[in-house]
Amino acid sequence: MDYKDYYKILGVNKNASQDEIKRAYRKLALKYHPDKTKGNKADEEKFKEVNEANEVLSDIEKRKKYDQFGSQWQQYQQYGDKSGGFDWSQFMNQGGQSSRSYHFEGNLGDIFGNSGYSDFFEMLFGQTPGESGFGRSSQKKGRSSKSRSVKGDDVSAELSITLEEAYTGVSKIFMIDRQSIKLNIKPGIEDGHVLKIPGKGNKGFRNGTAGDLLITIRVTKHPDFERTGDDLNAELQIDLYTAVLGGKVSFKSFKGNVKIDIPEGTQNGKILRLQRLGMPVYGKKDEFGNLYLRVNILIPENLTSKEIELFKSLQKLRT
Repeated sequence: MDYKDYYKILGVNKNASQDEIKRAYRKLALKYHPDKTKGNKADEEKFKEVNEANEVLSDIEKRKKYDQFGSQWQQYQQYGDKSGGFDWSQFMNQGGQSSRSYHFEGNLGDIFGNSGYSDFFEMLFGQTPGESGFGRSSQKKGRSSKSRSVKGDDVSAELSITLEEAYTGVSKIFMIDRQSIKLNIKPGIEDGHVLKIPGKGNKGFRNGTAGDLLITIRVTKHPDFERTGDDLNAELQIDLYTAVLGGKVSFKSFKGNVKIDIPEGTQNGKILRLQRLGMPVYGKKDEFGNLYLRVNILIPENLTSKEIELFKSLQKLRT
């Protein structure tokens, strides 16, 4: 079994930082991704190698174990390179290191995954503690690591909708890998909400299930309404005379036109609350937030000489 140099696979040196490893992995994963290589077997193997290398080097603890065990791989090869019969406990106690012990809690498969890694990876990490050395190999479990299926990667996308569509709910149809997908969005969905469509991500390996399609909803800004949770905020323009004398004004909400009572002497900036005229509560039937209207009093412009005289008369009365 040949030693796998994960640093060489990612094209970084052994002192590379985690950020350097991350950048190298992203570059190679994009280059060899199955969506781009279109069934090229060599590139598919390279893609799996890159993912395996990243699985180890991107995690500090896994990287330590790899550096520790991997650097002694030549010693292991001197024992015959027999993956099924090599006693790891003897190997680890060579060279006067009999006092050193290696203790693991739980199932190594939970730490490093069980998704089709190479024999080298399985030999180092993919065995179950509790038996000879690190335990029996995956071959002794009656199942070769090469037969394990691997779930495909999830695919992320964004979908923009208007605030009106978020209010009423909407169906969107779009294309993914030549497949037409219909997405039903419930009323009240918020910006940033992620919807999952199972099985519409990247294909799996070795008959593994496909990944999921994760769609982040982006609700575009509205020119008149601002959303806060399930509530809506807007401005209500009224004239000076209605503010002073009181009256009724009309306002167009998402539920249609509503008549609003304006109390006599309403001040500029006053907040009026209209119950249940906000956004629907996502996933709950017949529940709504509130609509808050901030009064904005419009001062009359281009007054006539007669109007100016009248305002002066009012001013005198007030003083």
